[in-house]
Amino acid sequence: MAAEGDEFTFARTFSFSPLPTKKFSFLQDKNTSALLMKWSMLGRISVHSYSFDNNFCPHSSERFALSFFRDPEVISSLRNMESRIPPVVSVSVEHVPCTKTSMELFDPIYSCGVLRPSGDVVKCFSDVYTDCDELQLMLQDEESKHYHVVEIKERKEFLFRIFKHLRLGGELCQYEDHIDPYISTTKQIYKDLISVQKDADTKRICVVSTVLKVSAYDGSGRCFPGTPEQEQTFAYMIVDPFKRHVNLFSHFYGVGNFSP
Repeated sequence: MAAEGDEFTFARTFSFSPLPTKKFSFLQDKNTSALLMKWSMLGRISVHSYSFDNNFCPHSSERFALSFFRDPEVISSLRNMESRIPPVVSVSVEHVPCTKTSMELFDPIYSCGVLRPSGDVVKCFSDVYTDCDELQLMLQDEESKHYHVVEIKERKEFLFRIFKHLRLGGELCQYEDHIDPYISTTKQIYKDLISVQKDADTKRICVVSTVLKVSAYDGSGRCFPGTPEQEQTFAYMIVDPFKRHVNLFSHFYGVGNFSP
């Protein structure tokens, strides 16, 4: 569903300010950087952080995203990205479930035949995917006998999406033989991006962030996060409504590095 410019003029807008001093551990850690380079994602995966000036509610997500991609401060901060942002006329917004506070979601993968007891990924032969393994098939092929080991509801979770993005990697990705690097990097990125707090009644830790998968469009079609559309070219907005902060987490599929 898109938010069109004419409708937008009658709604409250948001203003954004970059937070250039905010650091993310997965972009600072040398070991993680080495893995991202091996997966052909280093320099093509990034996070930009911003503060905003009005109360955020999930029902205002389209308005919020359109304000974001029209904001001069945002446009200026993203000007060096591969996909430069022309005047945006509409956005598409998908609400992404984000409820997980542990890595238990991945437990079924360890006991279904995708991995050996050592954690090594089981290789396989496929007419569809070259150089594939059972983990890749489990992630991509609905006909795989392991596809439904992780339920559809769980696959939609932001935590699982990060894992899948890392496993699929960039255009020149060198895949890992062991699952641990994917799990540890997924956990690191997830903790970097989301906000949690303790529920006053239950005393349980819960996620307070709202996650939005976003695309922006100009008069000719999609202009962010890049064209043509590709599963590994993605952008997510992770909104902390209490701090009034938003992280733009994105990746551009292709060959070579660039500095966003």
